[in-house]
Amino acid sequence: MIRLTAIKRVFKMGDQDVFALNGVDLSINSGEYVSIMGPSGSGKTTLLNVLGLLDRPDSGRYELDGSDVTDLSETEQARVRRDKIGFVFQSFHLVPRLTAEENIGLPLILSGVPHSERQSRVNEALRGFDLVDRAQHRPAELSGGQRQRVAIARATILRPTALLADEPTGNLDHKIGAEVMNLLESLHHAGTTLILVTHDRELGARAHRHIAMRDGEIVADEK
Repeated sequence: MIRLTAIKRVFKMGDQDVFALNGVDLSINSGEYVSIMGPSGSGKTTLLNVLGLLDRPDSGRYELDGSDVTDLSETEQARVRRDKIGFVFQSFHLVPRLTAEENIGLPLILSGVPHSERQSRVNEALRGFDLVDRAQHRPAELSGGQRQRVAIARATILRPTALLADEPTGNLDHKIGAEVMNLLESLHHAGTTLILVTHDRELGARAHRHIAMRDGEIVADEK
């Protein structure tokens, strides 16, 4: 499903080049559950951003579902993100003025899904993520766990083939974080490819495949 070949991403720091990714080769099969770990500055978030087409490598090749997506235009990359990739972030990134129901339905609106189908799918998500009684509440009126559930529902409403999670429990206490991880893992069990970036070794160990990064390189890849 995912194949990276010799991916490099370089940032300028004064007069020096800093390799956030330095010749990364990586293949991830459909349906895998992968954790990406490493210290701050190791390149793991940059790698996730490249995988999610939020950042463009300076060199190398990125194939997704058999197609080269490395040099797509911004419009074409946005279409691929919409159709194939869901994102879950540490800080939720919900739209403050929208209700939980409206946040979940936003990707459907942007994709042009008809209203009748849109409402049906949003209602299904509200039930599936136990948010029916919070549907008309705005993010400021929700707990951290509820906000993350809204974010996950929004990320999966278009039924992506891959879900990318960047420190998804970072702003949650241990109990609520465990509930969120159980939810993400239930999506994996249903067939979604789950790629998790985390500093938390206990969290990373839950994945079936563990990738360790240091200085922009993959230094370990174990199943």
